[in-house]
Amino acid sequence: MSLPPDTLQGIADALGYLQHHLHELTERQNVSENNINTALAALTAQLQQLTQLVANPPPLPVPNTPPPPVPSSPVSLPPALTARRIHPKLSCPPDFSGECHNGCAFLNSCSLYIHLAPEKFHDKQEKILWALMFFKGGRTVKWSENMFRQEADTGVFPIQTWGDFEQQFWIYFFPVNVEADVINAMEGASYHQGDWTVDNY
Repeated sequence: MSLPPDTLQGIADALGYLQHHLHELTERQNVSENNINTALAALTAQLQQLTQLVANPPPLPVPNTPPPPVPSSPVSLPPALTARRIHPKLSCPPDFSGECHNGCAFLNSCSLYIHLAPEKFHDKQEKILWALMFFKGGRTVKWSENMFRQEADTGVFPIQTWGDFEQQFWIYFFPVNVEADVINAMEGASYHQGDWTVDNY
């Protein structure tokens, strides 16, 4: 039994619509990743410039006039003028509750902080425990609880290096097949307007 032509056309139209939106979502994801990578490269370049400036400060100009006489009593400058800032002020990564669309930004933010402030961490495991402080709600709580439960059972924390943490993070918080995930989201009820107004949708 063959389907009527209008039904086949409807299926073809729906498939075309889904493919169009899948293409748009993939492009948006690529643009977001490119923006993050560009920002990370710019920050890394700025860090290198600051590091070179601190390591090799420009020579002070030689004055043509003799220096003024030294006062008999030393003049103390306020602490605000004598303090010298070497590192830029870093902000901590935002809280993460396990959403896949925020996972890449969270992991990049953690890696950037660790790269720019390595002196804040005394060992490899401290980086992991620091990142777990920002696991708030959702699937992240279950994941971190499982890590600490394994440590209580074995006496050893199950993740030993930052590289292992990144690998486990990708496995647990990112879908195996991004395209299939997008198609499932589009075919689900949450993607459709339903009885929402256009503005709310």
